[in-house]
Amino acid sequence: MEAVITNIELKKLIKDYAEELGFIKVSFARYDLLSEEIKRYSDWIDKSYNVDMAWMNKSFDKREDVKIILDSAESVIVFAYSYFTNQKHKNEENKISRYAWGDDYHDIILNKLKQVENFIKEKYPGFASKSYVDTGPIMEKQWAVRSGLGWQGKNGLIINKDFGSYFFIGVIINNIPFDNDKLELDRCATCRKCIDACPTGAIISDKVVDANKCISYWTIEAKPDKEIPIEIKKNLKGWSFGCDICQEVCPWNKHNPILTDLIEFYPRNDETNFNEELIFSFNDEEFRARFKNSPIKRTKLKGIQRNLKK
Repeated sequence: MEAVITNIELKKLIKDYAEELGFIKVSFARYDLLSEEIKRYSDWIDKSYNVDMAWMNKSFDKREDVKIILDSAESVIVFAYSYFTNQKHKNEENKISRYAWGDDYHDIILNKLKQVENFIKEKYPGFASKSYVDTGPIMEKQWAVRSGLGWQGKNGLIINKDFGSYFFIGVIINNIPFDNDKLELDRCATCRKCIDACPTGAIISDKVVDANKCISYWTIEAKPDKEIPIEIKKNLKGWSFGCDICQEVCPWNKHNPILTDLIEFYPRNDETNFNEELIFSFNDEEFRARFKNSPIKRTKLKGIQRNLKK
């Protein structure tokens, strides 16, 4: 008779397998309502800090209770995957955020999570799950905190003491009652480097970012026909798609961020900055071809051209 695997043993097998797939950390959280977290989120929405990102106004019930997504949910497994390449921008003009140098992470990480799901199914009959990589109304960062993957920094990002914040987060909601991993201490303490370094004052308080003032919002999410306000435009500091300032100044990123093992996250065409002349020469079809399967395509040609206008 085949021995029944325990949840503790299965957790170890999952972590080992995920490491083989390139994940730099895996952590577990028991199912619970995100009651306090959704209150803070609702307050953030009520203050219109999400600007016109309407999808953030929806599915509050699912954000609070993942059982609405998977009614048999008993735990959430949280995964971190590095996108850090140890390369630098070629210059200080027309900079692209590091996360967007390579291919779109959504499909890449989601595919790896599907491999983990298939692995668990082989070990645990009756396994049920749903995976997300910033692809649905899931509070990934809050689950990362709950699982001990890291703590939420003052810039709103998840930070891990061993490898900083240059990583993508994925989650698997599932029906196995895994125990919680140890929570991570909030190690930001009295540090204000990210708050003080933000040139537009977007980090208005601890863990609260006002997208109305955020360079990343204006250079990625703002609709292409929406002009960047002058007070933001004059403080872009050379950023044309996203912004990494709050990560660059973070002391936890000065340690030894783990290099990504995926060539797909390295700069495509060796581009860390936009070629301004090239961008303004493109038509829509040429732009889509150049940035196929890239996060940059999200902003569309007109949006990138707007960002590059002096």
